[in-house]
Amino acid sequence: MFLRKKNANLPDYSQRELITLVNPKSPISEQYRTIRTNLEFTSIGQKLQMITVTSASNGEGKSTTAANLAVVYAQLGKRVLLIDCDLRKPTAHFTFKTSAHAGLSTILVGRIPLDRAIQKTDVARLSLLAAGPVPPNPTELVASERMTELLEDVRRDYDIVILDAPPMMQVADARLLANVSDGTILVIGCENSDRQLVLKAKEQLERTGTHMLGLVLNKRPSSGRRTYYAYE
Repeated sequence: MFLRKKNANLPDYSQRELITLVNPKSPISEQYRTIRTNLEFTSIGQKLQMITVTSASNGEGKSTTAANLAVVYAQLGKRVLLIDCDLRKPTAHFTFKTSAHAGLSTILVGRIPLDRAIQKTDVARLSLLAAGPVPPNPTELVASERMTELLEDVRRDYDIVILDAPPMMQVADARLLANVSDGTILVIGCENSDRQLVLKAKEQLERTGTHMLGLVLNKRPSSGRRTYYAYE
């Protein structure tokens, strides 16, 4: 399945604005809702509670996609938790203007309990678990038994859990997260993606046994056409 998102003058990402909040009636916001709807249809008869969002390489928009997808699920009335699992280059705390002093890394090393690290956002029903301080051993923490326990805990408290994972072709973290989630979305930046890296990332995800939910085409030049998505 392919999920395509039209580009239409996205806000400056350096300002960490969320298009689904800043302009919920825009064509791009509508496409995030379309992605959400498509995911709901593809999961009929299957469990789809925990979603991993990743990309092949840096700068393709996977964190923007994860954050906006979390917002539109919350707008649907779901209890949503967004977890910034990119322990090397975290961004979610910038996006939602929250604290980065405590988060996933501090939980995994036993410095703080889960309930004290989860933060409320300005979006109703949407909570954030920031990445926390950058640790010296990110992959070991993501692969730890404590991480498995944490994900089991949040499944009990939230309707939707979105994992913002690091890029596939740079570290092993995304493959580990894809293996424990109910499905994975691969974000492709149309302006800067390397086709061979994308194909390798897709192949590696399939080897993990993850349910490939689809590909999100990000930064796609506007063509004036009204067909934004298609099924494979």
